[in-house]
Amino acid sequence: MRQLFAFFNKEQVMRVVFLLTACVSIAAVVLICAYLLGNGIPTIREIGLGNFFGKTWKPSKDLYGIVPMIVGSIYVTAGSLIIGVPIGILCAVFMARFCPKKLYPVLKPAIGLLTAIYMARFCPKWLYRVVKPAVDLMAGIPSIVYGFFGLVVIVPMMQSLTGTSGKGLLTASILLGIMILPTIIGVAETSIRAVPESYYEGSLALGATHERSVFFAQLPAAASGVMSGVILGVGRAIGETMAVIMIAGNQPIMPRGLLEGLRTMTANIVIEMGYASGLHRRALIATGVVLFVFILLINTCFSLLKRRDPA
Repeated sequence: MRQLFAFFNKEQVMRVVFLLTACVSIAAVVLICAYLLGNGIPTIREIGLGNFFGKTWKPSKDLYGIVPMIVGSIYVTAGSLIIGVPIGILCAVFMARFCPKKLYPVLKPAIGLLTAIYMARFCPKWLYRVVKPAVDLMAGIPSIVYGFFGLVVIVPMMQSLTGTSGKGLLTASILLGIMILPTIIGVAETSIRAVPESYYEGSLALGATHERSVFFAQLPAAASGVMSGVILGVGRAIGETMAVIMIAGNQPIMPRGLLEGLRTMTANIVIEMGYASGLHRRALIATGVVLFVFILLINTCFSLLKRRDPA
């Protein structure tokens, strides 16, 4: 027994543990992919590409067109990035104290990023100790709580402003934008802090101001990490279910406007899986295959952009 223990020293044991952990992770991904593809692809063939990628979803009439859900997912994800990123806990503090007047009216969809920049390079230590836990707390709030907030706060607000039901694309985009913000802030801030201080000091030595050193020296160097934060935000937005179900209207039709209801792919699966059976149930599993491929394509596109990044 002692000889066996001497053979498996601590380093070897840890290598085995790490190997087993990696194998479990890989096996889980492989099993999920095998289940989705093994059940989804035959179903798509059975339904037919024309029917499956049609515009009408009526399982009672054997119509399983998921295009409205695909378009709804794209719209909600894009809307959350456009609307949500410009909503940051510290954006008001940043713009009041550091943002140049010329930058204010042309803020790009990156105030979540600006919040991360502020926390990494501008935020006083005493304020950072207060704000950082608050941002982390936002990331830990359950989706159903966000959905309830949207239902009792954002939906009534939209009702009074627009005179509609308040549930639709714009409402879902606003709520999802709030939900993805902590992810983008956290990853972007970590990336900015990881940039060597020599970038910042070298820029100052060449005569650049504090702000220009941050935005034109450190931020481009952190672009890869910032892109990773955006990828995670997109993944959270497109995969979100409970919050979207509560405020999106859940109409399986093509979105017709910002104030009209829609249904995403994840919401469609959750809403109908409980009572679906037979071909209807298999069509929902096939919808999961499309969602999986969609996310894979998004990650591939971002990876290609990161490879082209000279930084």
